[in-house]
Amino acid sequence: MQVNRAVHVEVDHSLGGRWASLRTAGREWLWHRADPARACVTPGDPFVDAGGLEECVPTVRGMPDHGDAWSRPWHKTGVDCPDFELRRSFSQRDGAVVVDYELTAEAGYRFVWAAHALLDVSPAACLQAPAGTPVLITDPEPELQAWPAGLDRLGPDDGTAVGAVLERGQIRVVDGDHWLDLSVECVEQPVSIALWRNLKGWPEGEPYRSVGVEPMLGRTFDRDDTTRPVAVVPAGGTVRWRLTIAGGTA
Repeated sequence: MQVNRAVHVEVDHSLGGRWASLRTAGREWLWHRADPARACVTPGDPFVDAGGLEECVPTVRGMPDHGDAWSRPWHKTGVDCPDFELRRSFSQRDGAVVVDYELTAEAGYRFVWAAHALLDVSPAACLQAPAGTPVLITDPEPELQAWPAGLDRLGPDDGTAVGAVLERGQIRVVDGDHWLDLSVECVEQPVSIALWRNLKGWPEGEPYRSVGVEPMLGRTFDRDDTTRPVAVVPAGGTVRWRLTIAGGTA
């Protein structure tokens, strides 16, 4: 039997609105990596990979590195950046965390958004999505494949690092008796799930393990990529979307 548990979130507005905790009963899902540089970043700095969940917008790769929002202090409802305003509100529904976003910018503004969640999961964890769903392997070489494409089971550290974009808006993470569902919905904008399967294959010289499962608007890591869909602000100047995270035990 599957049992839903209430999902609890803690955020830090002073550090880019980042999520410091994502918990279900008896389980912390977010991975963390100590790096003192995270506490003193300023806009335009290189990304500091300290774990948690970072709000990456308007891009993940490209410039600014991992976007322009993660490196700025947020106020209670969002953040103001030079080219856009982002608003975020949290609520609960049947134990799930529901996050509603609103981005305002000039019509035609191209952007990518990712809930850059790095998860603390064991080598036994697996990712569940419908077989045959298109998935773009971005690293080490671009290649369009069909899910699972060897990405569904994490396994032990093997010295590889693979980036991918799954062309759907929902995925389930299962680790032992615990499960976590992540989904993103947006009208008339492309959605996807970005994956970062780093099993001590990156960075060169001092690799560590980090597993990213990241609901995303757009189907590329770089908003300047003209070969893949990105989100585009319509004539009304606003894009709204919803992130839902549920979890529990089996």
